Amino acid sequence: MRFISRLGRIGVLWTSAAAVSVCLATVAVAQGLPSPFVQVVAAEASANDELAAFYKSIGYATVWTGEADAMRRSALLNTLARAGDHALPVRRYDPRKLTALLTAAQTEGDRARAEVAFSMAFLAYARDIQSGVLVPKEIDSTIVREIAQPDASALMTALMTENPGVVLRDLAPKSPQYAQLMRAKIDLDAKIANGGWGRPVQAKALVPGDQGDAVVALRDRLIAMGYLARSATQTYDNAVLAAVQRFQLDHGLIADGSAYAGTIEALNISPQERQRSVIVAMERMRWMGDAPLGDRHIWVNLPDFTAKIVDHGKITFETRAVIGKNVADQRTPEFSDVMEHMVINPSWGVPRSIIVNEYLPLLQRNPNAVSHLQVIDGAGRVVSRGAVNFAAYSARTFPFGLRQPPSDGNALGKVKFMFPNPHNIYLHDTPSKSLFAQDVRAYSHGCIRLADPIDFAHAILAVQSDDPEGQFDAALNTRKETTVKLKETIPVHLVYFTAFPGSRGQMTYRRDIYGRDADLARALDEAGVVTPQVQG
Repeated sequence: MRFISRLGRIGVLWTSAAAVSVCLATVAVAQGLPSPFVQVVAAEASANDELAAFYKSIGYATVWTGEADAMRRSALLNTLARAGDHALPVRRYDPRKLTALLTAAQTEGDRARAEVAFSMAFLAYARDIQSGVLVPKEIDSTIVREIAQPDASALMTALMTENPGVVLRDLAPKSPQYAQLMRAKIDLDAKIANGGWGRPVQAKALVPGDQGDAVVALRDRLIAMGYLARSATQTYDNAVLAAVQRFQLDHGLIADGSAYAGTIEALNISPQERQRSVIVAMERMRWMGDAPLGDRHIWVNLPDFTAKIVDHGKITFETRAVIGKNVADQRTPEFSDVMEHMVINPSWGVPRSIIVNEYLPLLQRNPNAVSHLQVIDGAGRVVSRGAVNFAAYSARTFPFGLRQPPSDGNALGKVKFMFPNPHNIYLHDTPSKSLFAQDVRAYSHGCIRLADPIDFAHAILAVQSDDPEGQFDAALNTRKETTVKLKETIPVHLVYFTAFPGSRGQMTYRRDIYGRDADLARALDEAGVVTPQVQG
Protein backbone atom coordinates (compact mmCIF):
# COMPACT_ATOMS: atom_id res chain seq x y z
CA MET A 1 0.00 0.00 0.00
CA ARG A 2 3.01 2.30 0.48
CA PHE A 3 3.52 2.18 -3.31
CA ILE A 4 -0.09 3.22 -3.97
CA SER A 5 0.03 6.01 -1.38
CA ARG A 6 2.95 7.60 -3.24
CA LEU A 7 0.94 8.03 -6.43
CA GLY A 8 -0.56 11.32 -5.30
CA ARG A 9 2.90 12.93 -5.15
CA ILE A 10 3.75 12.12 -8.77
CA GLY A 11 1.86 15.11 -10.14
CA VAL A 12 3.83 17.51 -7.91
CA LEU A 13 7.16 15.90 -8.80
CA TRP A 14 6.39 16.04 -12.50
CA THR A 15 5.32 19.71 -12.31
CA SER A 16 8.79 20.63 -11.08
CA ALA A 17 10.47 18.58 -13.80
CA ALA A 18 8.19 19.99 -16.48
CA ALA A 19 9.14 23.54 -15.63
CA VAL A 20 12.73 22.78 -16.61
CA SER A 21 11.70 21.84 -20.15
CA VAL A 22 9.15 24.59 -20.86
CA CYS A 23 11.78 26.82 -22.45
CA LEU A 24 12.90 24.08 -24.88
CA ALA A 25 9.32 23.48 -26.00
CA THR A 26 8.75 27.22 -26.46
CA VAL A 27 11.83 27.54 -28.67
CA ALA A 28 10.78 24.58 -30.82
CA VAL A 29 7.31 26.02 -31.38
CA ALA A 30 8.79 29.46 -32.24
CA GLN A 31 10.92 27.82 -34.94
CA GLY A 32 7.89 26.00 -36.44
CA LEU A 33 9.20 22.58 -35.41
CA PRO A 34 7.34 19.87 -33.51
CA SER A 35 8.06 20.14 -29.82
CA PRO A 36 10.53 17.66 -28.30
CA PHE A 37 7.59 15.99 -26.60
CA VAL A 38 5.81 15.44 -29.93
CA GLN A 39 8.96 14.21 -31.64
CA VAL A 40 9.77 11.68 -28.95
CA VAL A 41 6.17 10.45 -28.58
CA ALA A 42 6.00 9.91 -32.35
CA ALA A 43 9.29 8.02 -32.31
CA GLU A 44 8.51 5.90 -29.24
CA ALA A 45 4.97 5.03 -30.35
CA SER A 46 6.08 4.02 -33.85
CA ALA A 47 6.63 0.45 -32.64
CA ASN A 48 2.84 0.11 -32.42
CA ASP A 49 1.03 1.32 -35.55
CA GLU A 50 -2.33 1.68 -33.81
CA LEU A 51 -0.84 3.62 -30.92
CA ALA A 52 1.13 5.87 -33.28
CA ALA A 53 -2.02 6.61 -35.27
CA PHE A 54 -3.95 7.33 -32.07
CA TYR A 55 -1.45 9.89 -30.80
CA LYS A 56 -1.40 11.55 -34.22
CA SER A 57 -5.21 11.69 -34.22
CA ILE A 58 -5.28 13.58 -30.90
CA GLY A 59 -2.51 15.97 -31.92
CA TYR A 60 -0.05 14.34 -29.51
CA ALA A 61 -1.96 15.49 -26.46
CA THR A 62 -1.06 13.79 -23.21
CA VAL A 63 -3.01 10.84 -21.90
CA TRP A 64 -1.02 10.11 -18.75
CA THR A 65 1.59 12.75 -18.02
CA GLY A 66 -0.28 16.05 -18.18
CA GLU A 67 -1.42 17.94 -15.12
CA ALA A 68 -5.03 17.08 -15.98
CA ASP A 69 -4.25 13.36 -16.32
CA ALA A 70 -3.80 12.58 -12.63
CA MET A 71 -7.00 10.54 -12.24
CA ARG A 72 -6.28 8.44 -15.33
CA ARG A 73 -2.67 7.90 -14.27
CA SER A 74 -3.63 6.94 -10.73
CA ALA A 75 -6.33 4.53 -11.95
CA LEU A 76 -3.83 2.71 -14.18
CA LEU A 77 -1.10 2.46 -11.55
CA ASN A 78 -3.55 1.17 -8.96
CA THR A 79 -4.89 -1.40 -11.44
CA LEU A 80 -1.43 -2.61 -12.45
CA ALA A 81 -0.40 -2.92 -8.81
CA ARG A 82 -3.23 -5.45 -8.36
CA ALA A 83 -2.63 -7.35 -11.61
CA GLY A 84 -1.28 -10.29 -9.61
CA ASP A 85 -4.82 -10.97 -8.33
CA HIS A 86 -5.69 -11.84 -11.94
CA ALA A 87 -2.62 -14.11 -12.21
CA LEU A 88 -1.06 -11.75 -14.74
CA PRO A 89 2.67 -11.04 -15.22
CA VAL A 90 3.06 -7.85 -13.17
CA ARG A 91 6.67 -7.40 -14.28
CA ARG A 92 5.44 -6.98 -17.87
CA TYR A 93 3.74 -3.71 -16.87
CA ASP A 94 5.95 -2.81 -13.88
CA PRO A 95 3.99 0.03 -12.22
CA ARG A 96 6.99 0.93 -10.04
CA LYS A 97 9.12 1.50 -13.13
CA LEU A 98 6.41 3.71 -14.64
CA THR A 99 6.30 5.75 -11.44
CA ALA A 100 10.08 6.08 -11.44
CA LEU A 101 10.16 7.18 -15.10
CA LEU A 102 7.70 9.99 -14.48
CA THR A 103 9.25 11.03 -11.18
CA ALA A 104 12.72 11.29 -12.76
CA ALA A 105 11.58 13.13 -15.93
CA GLN A 106 13.70 16.28 -16.43
CA THR A 107 13.02 17.11 -20.07
CA GLU A 108 10.14 17.07 -22.54
CA GLY A 109 11.79 14.00 -24.09
CA ASP A 110 11.85 12.25 -20.70
CA ARG A 111 8.19 13.03 -20.19
CA ALA A 112 7.35 11.78 -23.69
CA ARG A 113 9.12 8.49 -23.03
CA ALA A 114 7.15 8.12 -19.80
CA GLU A 115 3.95 8.97 -21.68
CA VAL A 116 4.43 6.19 -24.21
CA ALA A 117 5.63 3.75 -21.54
CA PHE A 118 2.35 4.27 -19.69
CA SER A 119 0.38 3.64 -22.90
CA MET A 120 2.37 0.52 -23.76
CA ALA A 121 1.88 -0.85 -20.25
CA PHE A 122 -1.84 -0.15 -20.43
CA LEU A 123 -2.18 -1.90 -23.80
CA ALA A 124 -0.14 -4.90 -22.63
CA TYR A 125 -2.34 -5.22 -19.56
CA ALA A 126 -5.52 -4.84 -21.62
CA ARG A 127 -4.36 -7.49 -24.09
CA ASP A 128 -3.38 -9.93 -21.35
CA ILE A 129 -6.54 -9.61 -19.28
CA GLN A 130 -8.90 -9.63 -22.28
CA SER A 131 -7.34 -12.32 -24.45
CA GLY A 132 -4.70 -14.08 -22.35
CA VAL A 133 -1.00 -13.95 -21.59
CA LEU A 134 -0.17 -16.89 -23.87
CA VAL A 135 -0.96 -17.77 -27.48
CA PRO A 136 -2.45 -21.25 -26.96
CA LYS A 137 -1.46 -22.81 -30.28
CA GLU A 138 2.17 -21.91 -29.57
CA ILE A 139 2.01 -24.07 -26.44
CA ASP A 140 -0.13 -26.95 -27.72
CA SER A 141 -1.41 -27.40 -31.27
CA THR A 142 -4.51 -29.22 -29.99
CA ILE A 143 -5.76 -26.03 -28.29
CA VAL A 144 -7.55 -24.47 -31.25
CA ARG A 145 -8.80 -21.14 -29.96
CA GLU A 146 -9.06 -18.09 -32.19
CA ILE A 147 -8.01 -15.26 -29.89
CA ALA A 148 -9.53 -11.84 -30.57
CA GLN A 149 -6.98 -9.12 -29.84
CA PRO A 150 -8.32 -5.86 -28.41
CA ASP A 151 -8.27 -2.75 -30.59
CA ALA A 152 -5.56 -0.40 -29.27
CA SER A 153 -7.11 2.76 -30.68
CA ALA A 154 -10.54 1.92 -29.24
CA LEU A 155 -9.01 1.22 -25.84
CA MET A 156 -7.10 4.52 -25.79
CA THR A 157 -10.15 6.44 -26.95
CA ALA A 158 -12.27 4.89 -24.21
CA LEU A 159 -9.72 6.02 -21.63
CA MET A 160 -9.91 9.58 -22.95
CA THR A 161 -13.70 9.77 -23.11
CA GLU A 162 -14.98 7.58 -20.26
CA ASN A 163 -14.30 7.08 -16.58
CA PRO A 164 -10.83 5.47 -16.58
CA GLY A 165 -11.50 3.42 -13.46
CA VAL A 166 -14.58 1.88 -15.04
CA VAL A 167 -12.77 1.23 -18.33
CA LEU A 168 -9.93 -0.56 -16.53
CA ARG A 169 -12.30 -2.57 -14.33
CA ASP A 170 -14.37 -3.70 -17.31
CA LEU A 171 -11.38 -5.15 -19.15
CA ALA A 172 -11.56 -8.39 -17.15
CA PRO A 173 -13.75 -11.24 -18.43
CA LYS A 174 -17.31 -10.69 -17.28
CA SER A 175 -18.32 -14.32 -16.77
CA PRO A 176 -19.21 -15.19 -13.17
CA GLN A 177 -16.92 -18.22 -13.43
CA TYR A 178 -13.89 -15.96 -13.96
CA ALA A 179 -14.75 -13.97 -10.84
CA GLN A 180 -15.16 -17.22 -8.89
CA LEU A 181 -11.79 -18.49 -10.10
CA MET A 182 -10.17 -15.21 -9.11
CA ARG A 183 -11.72 -15.44 -5.66
CA ALA A 184 -10.47 -19.04 -5.35
CA LYS A 185 -6.96 -17.90 -6.24
CA ILE A 186 -6.99 -15.20 -3.57
CA ASP A 187 -8.38 -17.66 -1.00
CA LEU A 188 -5.65 -20.17 -1.87
CA ASP A 189 -3.03 -17.39 -1.56
CA ALA A 190 -4.17 -16.92 2.03
CA LYS A 191 -4.36 -20.65 2.73
CA ILE A 192 -0.81 -21.21 1.43
CA ALA A 193 0.50 -18.27 3.48
CA ASN A 194 -1.04 -19.82 6.60
CA GLY A 195 0.55 -23.23 6.12
CA GLY A 196 -1.74 -24.96 3.67
CA TRP A 197 -3.99 -27.93 4.48
CA GLY A 198 -1.75 -29.63 7.02
CA ARG A 199 0.04 -32.95 6.87
CA PRO A 200 -0.84 -35.44 4.14
CA VAL A 201 -2.81 -38.60 4.85
CA GLN A 202 -0.38 -41.50 5.21
CA ALA A 203 -2.53 -44.52 4.36
CA LYS A 204 -3.23 -46.75 1.37
CA ALA A 205 -6.95 -46.79 2.19
CA LEU A 206 -9.31 -45.72 4.97
CA VAL A 207 -12.91 -46.86 5.41
CA PRO A 208 -15.74 -46.10 7.85
CA GLY A 209 -15.00 -47.48 11.29
CA ASP A 210 -11.21 -47.08 11.04
CA GLN A 211 -9.37 -45.30 13.85
CA GLY A 212 -5.91 -43.94 14.49
CA ASP A 213 -3.40 -41.36 13.37
CA ALA A 214 -4.22 -41.60 9.67
CA VAL A 215 -7.91 -40.94 10.40
CA VAL A 216 -6.90 -37.87 12.43
CA ALA A 217 -4.83 -36.63 9.48
CA LEU A 218 -7.82 -37.25 7.18
CA ARG A 219 -10.13 -35.40 9.60
CA ASP A 220 -7.77 -32.42 9.89
CA ARG A 221 -7.30 -32.15 6.14
CA LEU A 222 -11.04 -32.23 5.50
CA ILE A 223 -11.51 -29.50 8.12
CA ALA A 224 -8.79 -27.34 6.54
CA MET A 225 -10.37 -27.77 3.10
CA GLY A 226 -13.80 -26.75 4.38
CA TYR A 227 -15.50 -30.14 3.99
CA LEU A 228 -15.87 -30.91 7.69
CA ALA A 229 -16.82 -28.82 10.70
CA ARG A 230 -14.31 -28.64 13.53
CA SER A 231 -14.19 -32.02 15.25
CA ALA A 232 -12.07 -33.99 17.71
CA THR A 233 -13.08 -37.42 16.42
CA GLN A 234 -10.39 -40.06 15.92
CA THR A 235 -12.84 -42.44 14.26
CA TYR A 236 -13.93 -42.58 10.62
CA ASP A 237 -17.54 -41.81 11.63
CA ASN A 238 -20.59 -40.73 9.66
CA ALA A 239 -19.57 -37.07 9.67
CA VAL A 240 -16.19 -37.96 8.14
CA LEU A 241 -17.92 -40.25 5.64
CA ALA A 242 -20.25 -37.44 4.51
CA ALA A 243 -17.30 -35.03 4.20
CA VAL A 244 -15.38 -37.55 2.10
CA GLN A 245 -18.41 -37.94 -0.17
CA ARG A 246 -18.62 -34.17 -0.70
CA PHE A 247 -14.92 -34.11 -1.49
CA GLN A 248 -15.31 -36.98 -3.95
CA LEU A 249 -18.17 -35.25 -5.76
CA ASP A 250 -16.07 -32.09 -6.17
CA HIS A 251 -13.15 -34.07 -7.54
CA GLY A 252 -14.88 -36.33 -10.04
CA LEU A 253 -14.51 -39.48 -7.93
CA ILE A 254 -17.03 -42.22 -7.15
CA ALA A 255 -18.81 -40.79 -4.10
CA ASP A 256 -18.97 -43.92 -1.94
CA GLY A 257 -17.59 -42.20 1.18
CA SER A 258 -14.61 -44.55 1.50
CA ALA A 259 -11.10 -43.18 1.08
CA TYR A 260 -9.40 -45.62 -1.25
CA ALA A 261 -6.19 -44.89 -3.19
CA GLY A 262 -7.68 -42.44 -5.71
CA THR A 263 -9.41 -40.40 -3.02
CA ILE A 264 -6.32 -40.27 -0.79
CA GLU A 265 -4.19 -39.25 -3.77
CA ALA A 266 -6.58 -36.37 -4.50
CA LEU A 267 -6.74 -35.38 -0.82
CA ASN A 268 -2.95 -35.15 -0.64
CA ILE A 269 -2.62 -32.77 -3.58
CA SER A 270 -1.19 -29.54 -2.19
CA PRO A 271 -2.93 -26.16 -2.26
CA GLN A 272 -0.01 -24.93 -4.38
CA GLU A 273 -0.83 -27.47 -7.08
CA ARG A 274 -4.54 -26.66 -6.89
CA GLN A 275 -3.73 -22.98 -7.23
CA ARG A 276 -1.69 -23.65 -10.38
CA SER A 277 -4.81 -25.33 -11.79
CA VAL A 278 -6.88 -22.26 -10.90
CA ILE A 279 -4.35 -19.91 -12.51
CA VAL A 280 -4.34 -21.95 -15.72
CA ALA A 281 -8.16 -21.99 -15.68
CA MET A 282 -8.19 -18.18 -15.46
CA GLU A 283 -5.95 -18.03 -18.53
CA ARG A 284 -8.27 -20.40 -20.39
CA MET A 285 -11.26 -18.20 -19.49
CA ARG A 286 -9.42 -15.20 -20.94
CA TRP A 287 -8.88 -17.09 -24.20
CA MET A 288 -12.63 -17.58 -24.46
CA GLY A 289 -13.14 -13.84 -23.95
CA ASP A 290 -16.59 -12.34 -23.56
CA ALA A 291 -18.03 -13.91 -26.71
CA PRO A 292 -21.41 -15.37 -25.66
CA LEU A 293 -21.41 -19.12 -25.13
CA GLY A 294 -24.99 -19.25 -26.44
CA ASP A 295 -28.28 -19.15 -24.54
CA ARG A 296 -28.42 -22.88 -25.26
CA HIS A 297 -25.04 -24.55 -25.69
CA ILE A 298 -23.23 -27.84 -25.22
CA TRP A 299 -20.31 -27.86 -22.77
CA VAL A 300 -17.89 -30.79 -22.93
CA ASN A 301 -15.19 -30.49 -20.26
CA LEU A 302 -12.66 -33.10 -21.29
CA PRO A 303 -11.01 -33.75 -17.87
CA ASP A 304 -14.50 -34.04 -16.35
CA PHE A 305 -15.52 -36.69 -18.93
CA THR A 306 -19.01 -35.17 -19.24
CA ALA A 307 -21.17 -33.53 -21.87
CA LYS A 308 -23.80 -31.04 -20.69
CA ILE A 309 -26.63 -29.13 -22.31
CA VAL A 310 -26.83 -25.67 -20.75
CA ASP A 311 -29.95 -23.52 -21.14
CA HIS A 312 -29.70 -19.89 -20.00
CA GLY A 313 -26.95 -20.72 -17.54
CA LYS A 314 -28.57 -23.86 -16.08
CA ILE A 315 -27.54 -27.45 -16.80
CA THR A 316 -30.64 -29.16 -18.21
CA PHE A 317 -29.01 -32.42 -19.29
CA GLU A 318 -25.77 -34.17 -18.39
CA THR A 319 -24.21 -37.45 -19.46
CA ARG A 320 -20.89 -39.20 -18.96
CA ALA A 321 -18.45 -39.12 -21.85
CA VAL A 322 -15.42 -40.98 -23.17
CA ILE A 323 -12.72 -38.78 -24.73
CA GLY A 324 -9.60 -39.39 -26.83
CA LYS A 325 -6.74 -41.54 -25.58
CA ASN A 326 -3.73 -39.82 -24.08
CA VAL A 327 -1.50 -40.48 -27.10
CA ALA A 328 -0.13 -37.91 -29.50
CA ASP A 329 -2.59 -38.25 -32.39
CA GLN A 330 -5.73 -39.21 -30.46
CA ARG A 331 -6.14 -36.53 -27.78
CA THR A 332 -9.40 -34.63 -28.24
CA PRO A 333 -8.66 -31.02 -29.26
CA GLU A 334 -10.15 -27.93 -27.63
CA PHE A 335 -12.28 -25.69 -29.83
CA SER A 336 -15.75 -24.24 -30.25
CA ASP A 337 -18.09 -24.83 -33.18
CA VAL A 338 -21.80 -25.10 -33.97
CA MET A 339 -23.89 -28.28 -34.03
CA GLU A 340 -25.98 -28.34 -37.21
CA HIS A 341 -27.57 -31.79 -37.38
CA MET A 342 -27.67 -35.32 -36.01
CA VAL A 343 -27.47 -38.54 -37.98
CA ILE A 344 -29.65 -41.45 -36.83
CA ASN A 345 -28.48 -44.96 -37.83
CA PRO A 346 -25.12 -43.54 -38.93
CA SER A 347 -22.57 -45.32 -41.04
CA TRP A 348 -18.97 -45.02 -39.88
CA GLY A 349 -16.42 -43.73 -42.31
CA VAL A 350 -13.19 -45.01 -40.79
CA PRO A 351 -10.65 -42.18 -40.35
CA ARG A 352 -7.62 -42.39 -42.60
CA SER A 353 -5.22 -42.70 -39.69
CA ILE A 354 -7.06 -45.76 -38.35
CA ILE A 355 -7.25 -47.32 -41.82
CA VAL A 356 -3.54 -47.18 -42.56
CA ASN A 357 -2.21 -47.69 -39.04
CA GLU A 358 -4.58 -50.39 -37.77
CA TYR A 359 -6.63 -52.01 -40.52
CA LEU A 360 -4.39 -52.06 -43.61
CA PRO A 361 -1.78 -54.32 -41.94
CA LEU A 362 -4.59 -56.75 -40.99
CA LEU A 363 -5.96 -56.73 -44.55
CA GLN A 364 -2.51 -57.32 -45.99
CA ARG A 365 -2.23 -60.48 -43.90
CA ASN A 366 -5.83 -61.55 -44.48
CA PRO A 367 -8.07 -59.85 -47.09
CA ASN A 368 -11.15 -61.05 -45.20
CA ALA A 369 -10.14 -59.39 -41.94
CA VAL A 370 -12.44 -56.78 -40.34
CA SER A 371 -15.31 -58.21 -42.37
CA HIS A 372 -17.82 -55.79 -40.82
CA LEU A 373 -16.22 -53.00 -42.89
CA GLN A 374 -16.90 -52.26 -46.56
CA VAL A 375 -14.07 -51.25 -48.90
CA ILE A 376 -14.99 -47.97 -50.62
CA ASP A 377 -13.48 -46.31 -53.69
CA GLY A 378 -13.03 -42.57 -54.18
CA ALA A 379 -16.58 -42.23 -55.52
CA GLY A 380 -18.09 -43.89 -52.44
CA ARG A 381 -18.85 -47.18 -54.20
CA VAL A 382 -18.41 -50.55 -52.49
CA VAL A 383 -15.48 -52.51 -53.93
CA SER A 384 -15.18 -56.27 -53.78
CA ARG A 385 -12.30 -57.32 -51.55
CA GLY A 386 -11.38 -59.96 -54.11
CA ALA A 387 -10.59 -57.18 -56.58
CA VAL A 388 -8.06 -55.50 -54.28
CA ASN A 389 -4.44 -56.61 -53.77
CA PHE A 390 -3.94 -55.06 -50.34
CA ALA A 391 -0.30 -56.12 -50.24
CA ALA A 392 0.45 -53.88 -53.23
CA TYR A 393 -0.16 -50.71 -51.25
CA SER A 394 1.61 -48.80 -48.53
CA ALA A 395 0.07 -46.51 -45.96
CA ARG A 396 0.83 -43.60 -48.29
CA THR A 397 -0.53 -45.13 -51.51
CA PHE A 398 -3.61 -47.04 -50.29
CA PRO A 399 -6.42 -45.49 -52.41
CA PHE A 400 -9.50 -46.90 -50.66
CA GLY A 401 -11.64 -46.02 -47.70
CA LEU A 402 -13.39 -48.28 -45.22
CA ARG A 403 -16.97 -47.87 -44.05
CA GLN A 404 -19.18 -49.64 -41.54
CA PRO A 405 -22.87 -49.49 -42.58
CA PRO A 406 -25.64 -48.87 -40.01
CA SER A 407 -26.03 -51.80 -37.64
CA ASP A 408 -26.46 -52.67 -33.97
CA GLY A 409 -22.71 -53.11 -33.67
CA ASN A 410 -21.77 -49.93 -35.55
CA ALA A 411 -18.89 -48.12 -33.88
CA LEU A 412 -21.01 -44.95 -33.76
CA GLY A 413 -24.01 -46.72 -32.29
CA LYS A 414 -27.49 -45.37 -33.01
CA VAL A 415 -26.76 -41.67 -33.46
CA LYS A 416 -24.03 -39.11 -33.98
CA PHE A 417 -24.15 -35.34 -33.45
CA MET A 418 -22.40 -33.22 -36.05
CA PHE A 419 -20.69 -29.84 -35.77
CA PRO A 420 -18.59 -29.96 -38.96
CA ASN A 421 -14.99 -29.05 -38.22
CA PRO A 422 -11.55 -29.65 -39.73
CA HIS A 423 -10.62 -31.99 -36.87
CA ASN A 424 -13.35 -34.53 -37.75
CA ILE A 425 -14.57 -34.52 -34.14
CA TYR A 426 -18.16 -35.20 -33.21
CA LEU A 427 -20.32 -36.66 -30.40
CA HIS A 428 -21.76 -40.13 -30.82
CA ASP A 429 -23.25 -43.28 -29.34
CA THR A 430 -21.15 -46.43 -28.87
CA PRO A 431 -21.89 -50.13 -28.41
CA SER A 432 -19.03 -50.29 -25.85
CA LYS A 433 -20.89 -49.26 -22.70
CA SER A 434 -18.58 -50.76 -20.07
CA LEU A 435 -16.05 -47.91 -20.29
CA PHE A 436 -18.51 -45.45 -18.79
CA ALA A 437 -18.09 -47.15 -15.40
CA GLN A 438 -14.46 -45.99 -15.21
CA ASP A 439 -13.33 -42.85 -13.35
CA VAL A 440 -10.86 -41.97 -16.11
CA ARG A 441 -12.52 -42.33 -19.50
CA ALA A 442 -9.89 -41.62 -22.17
CA TYR A 443 -10.24 -44.45 -24.69
CA SER A 444 -11.45 -43.09 -28.04
CA HIS A 445 -9.54 -42.01 -31.15
CA GLY A 446 -10.55 -38.39 -30.44
CA CYS A 447 -14.33 -38.19 -30.81
CA ILE A 448 -16.66 -37.91 -27.82
CA ARG A 449 -18.69 -41.00 -26.92
CA LEU A 450 -21.84 -40.43 -24.84
CA ALA A 451 -23.28 -42.75 -22.20
CA ASP A 452 -26.88 -41.59 -22.83
CA PRO A 453 -26.93 -40.53 -26.49
CA ILE A 454 -30.60 -41.23 -27.16
CA ASP A 455 -31.74 -39.16 -24.18
CA PHE A 456 -29.26 -36.52 -25.32
CA ALA A 457 -30.92 -36.54 -28.76
CA HIS A 458 -34.36 -36.23 -27.17
CA ALA A 459 -33.20 -33.20 -25.16
CA ILE A 460 -31.83 -31.52 -28.29
CA LEU A 461 -34.96 -32.20 -30.32
CA ALA A 462 -37.28 -31.08 -27.52
CA VAL A 463 -36.99 -27.42 -28.55
CA GLN A 464 -38.12 -28.11 -32.12
CA SER A 465 -40.53 -31.02 -31.80
CA ASP A 466 -43.74 -31.66 -29.84
CA ASP A 467 -42.80 -35.34 -29.78
CA PRO A 468 -38.99 -35.62 -29.75
CA GLU A 469 -39.01 -39.28 -28.71
CA GLY A 470 -41.49 -40.19 -31.43
CA GLN A 471 -39.55 -38.27 -34.07
CA PHE A 472 -36.31 -39.98 -33.08
CA ASP A 473 -37.83 -43.47 -32.88
CA ALA A 474 -39.53 -43.10 -36.28
CA ALA A 475 -36.17 -42.41 -37.91
CA LEU A 476 -34.42 -45.10 -35.86
CA ASN A 477 -36.95 -47.77 -36.82
CA THR A 478 -36.27 -47.31 -40.54
CA ARG A 479 -32.77 -48.74 -39.87
CA LYS A 480 -31.61 -46.37 -42.61
CA GLU A 481 -29.16 -43.54 -42.23
CA THR A 482 -31.25 -40.41 -41.60
CA THR A 483 -30.08 -36.82 -41.16
CA VAL A 484 -32.13 -34.57 -38.87
CA LYS A 485 -31.28 -30.89 -39.22
CA LEU A 486 -31.56 -28.64 -36.21
CA LYS A 487 -33.87 -25.69 -36.71
CA GLU A 488 -31.63 -23.67 -34.41
CA THR A 489 -27.96 -24.56 -34.38
CA ILE A 490 -26.31 -25.10 -30.99
CA PRO A 491 -22.83 -23.83 -30.03
CA VAL A 492 -20.55 -26.64 -28.87
CA HIS A 493 -17.58 -25.91 -26.61
CA LEU A 494 -14.93 -28.57 -26.12
CA VAL A 495 -12.97 -27.23 -23.15
CA TYR A 496 -10.27 -28.40 -20.75
CA PHE A 497 -10.70 -27.15 -17.19
CA THR A 498 -9.06 -29.03 -14.33
CA ALA A 499 -10.36 -26.33 -11.98
CA PHE A 500 -13.83 -24.89 -12.41
CA PRO A 501 -16.61 -23.54 -10.18
CA GLY A 502 -19.38 -26.04 -9.47
CA SER A 503 -23.12 -25.43 -9.49
CA ARG A 504 -23.01 -24.18 -5.88
CA GLY A 505 -20.04 -21.88 -6.51
CA GLN A 506 -17.59 -24.29 -4.87
CA MET A 507 -14.35 -25.15 -6.64
CA THR A 508 -14.17 -28.52 -8.37
CA TYR A 509 -10.97 -30.15 -9.59
CA ARG A 510 -10.09 -32.85 -12.10
CA ARG A 511 -6.99 -34.74 -13.22
CA ASP A 512 -4.74 -33.15 -15.86
CA ILE A 513 -5.37 -36.17 -18.08
CA TYR A 514 -3.39 -34.90 -21.10
CA GLY A 515 -0.76 -32.90 -19.19
CA ARG A 516 -1.87 -29.72 -20.95
CA ASP A 517 -2.23 -27.73 -17.75
CA ALA A 518 1.30 -28.62 -16.70
CA ASP A 519 2.62 -27.28 -20.02
CA LEU A 520 0.56 -24.11 -19.69
CA ALA A 521 1.68 -23.54 -16.09
CA ARG A 522 5.33 -23.76 -17.18
CA ALA A 523 4.68 -21.31 -20.02
CA LEU A 524 2.96 -18.90 -17.61
CA ASP A 525 5.98 -19.17 -15.29
CA GLU A 526 8.26 -18.23 -18.18
CA ALA A 527 5.98 -15.30 -19.07
CA GLY A 528 6.34 -13.90 -15.56
CA VAL A 529 3.12 -15.05 -13.93
CA VAL A 530 3.78 -15.91 -10.29
CA THR A 531 2.53 -19.45 -9.81
CA PRO A 532 3.21 -21.55 -6.71
CA GLN A 533 6.03 -24.01 -7.18
CA VAL A 534 5.02 -27.59 -6.49
CA GLN A 535 7.52 -29.83 -4.77
CA GLY A 536 8.03 -33.39 -5.96
